[in-house]
Amino acid sequence: MGETGRFAPSPTGPLHAGSLVAALASWLDVRARGPRARWLVRIEDADTERCLPGMGEHILRQLAACGLLPDEAPVWQTQRTARYEAALAALQARGLAYPCGCSRKDIAEALARLGQTPERHGERVYPGTCRDGLHGKPARAWRFATFKLDAADAVHAVDAVHADVHWTDRRLGPQRQDVQHEVGDFVLRRADGPWAYQLAVVVDDAEQGVSDVVRGEDLADNTARQVLLQRALGFPTPSYLHTPLVRGADGDKLSKQNDAAAIDTGTPEEALKALDRAAQVLGLSPTSSTTASDRAAALAAWVPEWRALYNSRPS
Repeated sequence: MGETGRFAPSPTGPLHAGSLVAALASWLDVRARGPRARWLVRIEDADTERCLPGMGEHILRQLAACGLLPDEAPVWQTQRTARYEAALAALQARGLAYPCGCSRKDIAEALARLGQTPERHGERVYPGTCRDGLHGKPARAWRFATFKLDAADAVHAVDAVHADVHWTDRRLGPQRQDVQHEVGDFVLRRADGPWAYQLAVVVDDAEQGVSDVVRGEDLADNTARQVLLQRALGFPTPSYLHTPLVRGADGDKLSKQNDAAAIDTGTPEEALKALDRAAQVLGLSPTSSTTASDRAAALAAWVPEWRALYNSRPS
């Protein structure tokens, strides 16, 4: 199987300027690798409560209007529950997943007792309340047991898995995160049923043979958790490239959470403008092509420029 990249949007809203940058970067990265490389689209609709009816199909139409067509039929996470069940069972069997009965309020109160006050949007490091049992509380979630990773007898693998993760981002350079102390035991599945992003994305990337993950810089903080799961499940770790964020006039990154405006792909002219703006964020200049599909193909031919900008892959 050749090199494989993917774009994996959540159908909680239409594509905005920032998500189109990530889509174009991922698509270009694959096209720069030659005809055997594959570009996939995965609709990450595992969190069904947040997803909007018909939005996945709308995103696919937006991509098509910009000339970004996947090489295989898109995959939907809601069709892959059995695979996530199997991965969770494998972690449970090795003592690397445990039930947790804590609510958000419980965690906040436990952190307050420890004198910790997280920033408003900062990481709430799980204090390990349920590591030694539920103490009569009903299970609300399954968590990944980062505290067990450094114990020699906890992981039955040739190479030990450690919670202090080092990796190299192709754009951001060397990265490090001590997941146990900076994140804590993170959620794999919530009590109400939805699968956590971390587990689902790791299982999907492994099964689809994804070799190169290109996505927005706001997701860089997730990488260490995903590397831990890949190692614990015996999956290969892809290379990672996190693209520049697109920010609004207030300096905040564009996102669906802050009601970023959807890209307009209603006409060929508007789709072309959206594609050009995304290319400029990536340091590529518009071409003279007059349609979005021709423009995308022309951008993909900029192999030397793309490699110079973004192809410092780790060995």
